[in-house]
Parts: sequence; C-alpha cells; structure tokens
Amino acid sequence: MDRNEENEKKYASFVASRTNGNGMKTFHKTAVARVIDYSSRLVENQEKLTTRFMDIADIITEANYWAGKSGGELVKAEHVVQAIEQKHYRLSLIEDRMQELIDSGTIHIATDGKRVGEINGLAVYSMDDYAFGKPSKISARVSLGRGQLVNIERDTQMSGKVHNKGLMTLTGYMQGQYTQEKPLSLTASIGFEQMYSEIDGDSASSTELYSLISALSGILLEQGIAVTGSVNQAGDVQAIGGGTFKIEGFFDVCKASGLTGTQGVMVPKDNLKNIMLRDDVVQAVKDRKFHIYAVATIDEGIEVLTEVVAGERQEDGSFPEGTVHHAVESRLDDFRKKARDHVDSDDADSDDEDKKSDDKDASEEPEESTEG
Repeated sequence: MDRNEENEKKYASFVASRTNGNGMKTFHKTAVARVIDYSSRLVENQEKLTTRFMDIADIITEANYWAGKSGGELVKAEHVVQAIEQKHYRLSLIEDRMQELIDSGTIHIATDGKRVGEINGLAVYSMDDYAFGKPSKISARVSLGRGQLVNIERDTQMSGKVHNKGLMTLTGYMQGQYTQEKPLSLTASIGFEQMYSEIDGDSASSTELYSLISALSGILLEQGIAVTGSVNQAGDVQAIGGGTFKIEGFFDVCKASGLTGTQGVMVPKDNLKNIMLRDDVVQAVKDRKFHIYAVATIDEGIEVLTEVVAGERQEDGSFPEGTVHHAVESRLDDFRKKARDHVDSDDADSDDEDKKSDDKDASEEPEESTEG
C-alpha cells in the first residue's frame, strides 16, 4: 500500500488496536514511527507500506515485551529497534558463519587497495522470511581471441537463465561501444570466485562489465567499493532487488576489517527509493565513513571506480587519450593487429608448404627423352 499521511494514520490505528485491551503497553509516537519505517523496509520501498500485518503484529508484541523488561511505562522507539535486532539475531546464523569465513580470510574479499580485473559484486541470500547480502569477488581475464565471452558459471551449469542473459548483454555493449565496424578479437573469461551454489539474476552484469573493462584497459579498480546493478546494451545501469541487504552486507564486512572512509557501495540511481538502511549504516554515511554512490550509466560508474575519465567519442570517431575507453579501444586494436599478423603468418606458412610441395612434385617427374 502507498505510504502517505492517510495510510500512516491507519498504521497508527492498527498499532493501537493490537495493544488496547490486550494487556499491552501504549506505544509512544516514536515507536509508531519505527514500526512504520520497518514496514517500508519489509517491502524495500520508501514510498510503500507492507500489508503483511502478521509480521508487523509480531514486532509490536516483541517490542512490548522488551519495554516490560526495561521497566518502561511506554513502548518507545528503542524497544522496537531491540525487537527488530533480536529477530535478526535469531535468524542470522548462516550470515554470521559467512562473516566468520570472510573475517578469517577463508573467503577472499578485499576492502581496500586497487586491482586490475577484480571487483566486489553483491549477492542476496534468501531463506524463508530472512534475507541478507554478502560480497563475492568477480574477476575477468582477457586474451587474443574471436569475440568470445566465457561465463564460467554458465559453462559449469551453475547459473540461471537470467544471469546468462545478463552476461550475454555484455557482448552487445562491447560491440556497440568499441567494434561497430571492426571484429572483436578477444576471448574473455568472467567468473564469481569461491561461489559454489547456483547464481541467478542479472544484478551483477554491470559489475562483470566493470571487471572486463578494467582487464582490457589495465586500469585499477577500487576494491573498497562494491557494486550492484544490471546493464543494458547501451550502457545504462538498471534497477535491481535487495539493494538494502547488499549495502548492509558489504558495510558489515568493511566494519569488521576497519572502516577507512573510502569504502562504499555503488547502486543504480533508480534504486534510491528502495533503500531502507539500519541506523548504524545511516550514521556511518552521515559521518562520511561509508559512502553510497548512485549511478545511471557505466561511464559514471567506471569514473567512480577508477578515478579516471571514461571518455566520449570525438567527431573523428576516436576517444581522447588518457581516458578509460581509449585504453580499452587501444588494447582491442592491438589484439586485432596481432590476430591479423597471425593470419598473415599462417597464410605465408601455407604458401611455403604449397611451394615446397610443388617443387617436390616437379623433381619427381621423369625427364622426357627424344629418339632419332
């Protein structure tokens, strides 16, 4: 349902109806406000409220319990927050185990420094009524080839159709951006490192594209910024689901290793209305210890990740020197030249073999004799 003044009043009436006459404490207005915010969080939309009223009723009941434990006469905002945190604690065993693996270095996640062809993608894990986000490293390697983009997950049958579609979209982007009138002379392999379950969804397609651009250009990517967002063939970054959980998941990883003030998450601009963050994440953003970048295009994103200008195609058809796209196009031109040299070399070797064969055949022909 829409989140407007009328429906917020109805939510307040719902809270009152659950507490009055049931032996429960009265909710302070700050507690009602927290319940309404929690409702928006459940649907991941600042402009909507959930109609899953049983979930809201559970939080109301538990908040009343914690108010009683503290000896308060009213249920206040901190009691609602405590109820939400306790629910999270009861359901977060798997999330905690994954965090331990990251903290111990068993799962490799870098939250500072810069690397070529490596980037932190973000995934959401869902179990019944509980979901959480955690980062995973995405890497890309490139070499001379014939326009092949190898999806390691697809080839090992560990990805769904939507993920496959997202990665295949990258081919269209590469052809439209760099090789409209030239062959795409490369082979690239892109994969999720240390991911052992099936992957689906196209929310990592922009992340995969950034890693591919970095691998081709040789330009370093910031490891302290994790990325989510799908991409179309024109390079527009599109909305995804689970943005709130993804941001909080990477924040927890960064917090465990130490916030540096340069870390953050890049999300599609269209997803800003879907973000309903925990208080500690909001405070870290206010204190500029953690950042949220909203981008609409690949060019905007690559500039955040590399601190290098993406570059726009000039009237002569080239990209300005010193830009990311110029570096990519130069590498592809180099691949194309080497591919042509290989073809010329193979043709020359073939001609030499044919000439040797002809000479051998000529030497084996019998000499003609003349009589009389």
